Amino acid sequence: MAFEDWLRAIGLVLILEGLMPLLAPARWREVFLQVARLRDGQIRFVGFGSALIGAALLLI
Repeated sequence: MAFEDWLRAIGLVLILEGLMPLLAPARWREVFLQVARLRDGQIRFVGFGSALIGAALLLI
């Protein structure tokens, strides 16, 4: 994978990550506070699931 592809991928992630605070800042804050109250194991599980889904999407 070329360096430019990595930059595009990171750019796409930043665009997607920025949509919720841009379009619904109050709801984003609520979700962020709810995540902050989760235990470490729960956050790890969500992160693992997210990484697994991302990897599966890349393989499709």
